Amino acid sequence: MSAMTFSLDYWCVLVAALLPVVCAGIAKSNLFGKPGDQGNYDNANPRAWLLAQSDWRARANAAQANSFEALPFFIAAVLIAHQLGADQARLDALAVAYIGLRVAYVAAYVANLATLRSLVWVGALGVNMAILFAGYR
Repeated sequence: MSAMTFSLDYWCVLVAALLPVVCAGIAKSNLFGKPGDQGNYDNANPRAWLLAQSDWRARANAAQANSFEALPFFIAAVLIAHQLGADQARLDALAVAYIGLRVAYVAAYVANLATLRSLVWVGALGVNMAILFAGYR
């Protein structure tokens, strides 16, 4: 029996799963420990607090939601590619590219660069589809 390894593409799945947490942290940043009248993050009612935010905080929260939405397809694509016997080096490169694009997507979203954000989103979707079909013969 050969030992299984945790390949780079699987590490990328972990990073993708943590990306929404990073987005939430961005939305809530610089507010922990301040009094409530100074805009303190309300941990007792976080969703209502987030819905009341605007500008970059609201965009970071929207990036969080989109990161959750994109996650199942990425996980499924990686697993299907493995099941179909995709070349590991190609799969790793595609997974890293996907993560890079998703990080760029979050940055563009928070920075309010809507056109760039949309272009990066399309690029990430294309890379994810390439992952899905990487093992297709």
